[in-house]
Amino acid sequence: MSTQTAELQHVVQFSGGVGSALSALHLAERVDPNTMTLLIADTKAEDEDLWRFSRDLAELIGVPLTTVSDGRDPWQLFRDQRFLANDRLALCTKHLKQIPCRTWMQNNAPPETSIAYVGIEPTKKDRPRAAAITRNWAPWRVEFPLLDGPDRTKADLLDELRERGLTPPRLYEMGFEHNNCGGACVRAGQRQWCNLLDVFPERYARAEAEEEGIRTYLDKDVSILRRIREGVPQRLTLAQLRREQEAAS
Repeated sequence: MSTQTAELQHVVQFSGGVGSALSALHLAERVDPNTMTLLIADTKAEDEDLWRFSRDLAELIGVPLTTVSDGRDPWQLFRDQRFLANDRLALCTKHLKQIPCRTWMQNNAPPETSIAYVGIEPTKKDRPRAAAITRNWAPWRVEFPLLDGPDRTKADLLDELRERGLTPPRLYEMGFEHNNCGGACVRAGQRQWCNLLDVFPERYARAEAEEEGIRTYLDKDVSILRRIREGVPQRLTLAQLRREQEAAS
């Protein structure tokens, strides 16, 4: 290994999901794990199995987790910001993940000697995100370990985790597209919220109550979800979605 490579600090922006996990695994095969950091933000809303999976990965590659946190969960953030996030503006990502991670980078990873690694999944849908992520992480150099290869499905990526001896996070097996916020993600659509209602009704109930509380607190007709009916956008509260699902069952 060259002196220049040995001096670099390799910081994986680890989310607890399959993409960033495989990025860390691939990276550990070509750099000294002693120069790696597994940087993860605790949003106070994650499924407990995310942390089991994160510990398993850390042990497998020999790199301890470095955890940062804003200290709030998404619902506390929405109240503080007086704004209910949704799939069009998920301010929780910025405040609970991006800002804590960037603050850590500013304090611990000088741009001239550090590289940030982001686990974008190699799909036609996700690949275009790389350019914006690169701009947003400036002045740090950014690499995407999974984008050099061909397009792959989520199932392909999960199979690779298993082949490498890791049990994937349980949310994937339960029908969730991503392993974040315990399935109660404001960026998810109706399908995922209906799945949450089926699989984790207590989590859905908490989210429904929090949404209603924020609507009252702000005295505004706001909602996480929306839909189009006869060409007209409509707000769709979690309470309304639940009632519709119950009526249909």
